[in-house]
Amino acid sequence: MIYFLGKWLNPDAGFFSFLRLVDYLSARAIGAALTAIILTLFFTPVFIRYLHRRGLVDQCRDTGIASSFDKAGTPAMGGAIVTGCILVSCLLWCNLSNLYLLTVVVGMTWFGAIGLMDDLAKTRARSGNHGLSESKKLLLQASFAALLVACLASPFSPLPPDQAATFYIPFLKTPLFISPWIYFPIVFFFVLVVGNSVNITDGLDGLAIVPSVFVLGVLGIFGWILGNKIWASYLNYPTLPGAGELAVFASAFAGAGIGFLWFNAYPAQVFMGDTGALAIGGCMAVVSVLLKQEALFLILGGLFVAEALSSQIQDKIGIRWLGRRIFLRAPLHHQMQHKGLAETKVVIRLWIASGILALTALATLKLR
Repeated sequence: MIYFLGKWLNPDAGFFSFLRLVDYLSARAIGAALTAIILTLFFTPVFIRYLHRRGLVDQCRDTGIASSFDKAGTPAMGGAIVTGCILVSCLLWCNLSNLYLLTVVVGMTWFGAIGLMDDLAKTRARSGNHGLSESKKLLLQASFAALLVACLASPFSPLPPDQAATFYIPFLKTPLFISPWIYFPIVFFFVLVVGNSVNITDGLDGLAIVPSVFVLGVLGIFGWILGNKIWASYLNYPTLPGAGELAVFASAFAGAGIGFLWFNAYPAQVFMGDTGALAIGGCMAVVSVLLKQEALFLILGGLFVAEALSSQIQDKIGIRWLGRRIFLRAPLHHQMQHKGLAETKVVIRLWIASGILALTALATLKLR
């Protein structure tokens, strides 16, 4: 809205001269971050009271950790306020005609809606084990993944045609040009796996939101660089015209995430729930695909990868195939708790690990 207002009014002189700032991604990114954090800090307490009144609180599941039962009754679905504040901030500061932005917003909203349905089902059933079935959630997520693949393969793709099926590997300058029949199935499964990884990680107060900010922050930097012809050429990357708008989106996400952490830090006043976890996972997956950084996510989102792998190995290989546990507990953060580490220490150590991975991912911009 502010972006289009700046284009519509005459900002060359007079009272509206400050609107010339909308031509600068950096100015809009700062505005988006500040707007999102202010909105989140202001509206989250109101939303928490609403969730309490409606009885929309967390339904504890037995994780094998005694402290998990102490969290029963904490408002869930806090991710709805995060998503809402991101959308409002984007409405104000982003170029709403940008295909990169629209694709990410649709992905975030789609996955967030799946999470919202799951959270509502759990609260109505008064049980953390009675949300949407795994098959229903997977079907809804797969529907979006298929639509994304169809979009990327169509003339309406935001990506340049010569980049549609390229695959970039960290630390290597030359991309792999692979068959679309191989690349697009990779994208399909990537969206499903990454889309669910935050939900698996979100098991301790504040654990998932900070690494998510790290991931989207770094991807935002990549978006700004790849959307800038000069910087992309200097760093030997292809130019993706319009991708810089993802930097504004990432800034809005970072602002909302920091604001939410104020209330989600230990002891949490609100949980993001599946509403937030799936929305964030959808964001990370779609942005990574649009910026051609699917392989980089293995480094950048290493915490989410480790959490998802530990959970799937325990469940699919250990319990179902071998009939026994491979880890004492899964996912990874519960394993650390089982070893005797306090919740806050587990969270902060995993934040540190995620920060190191984010810096390593940034280093790949030059170390190629």
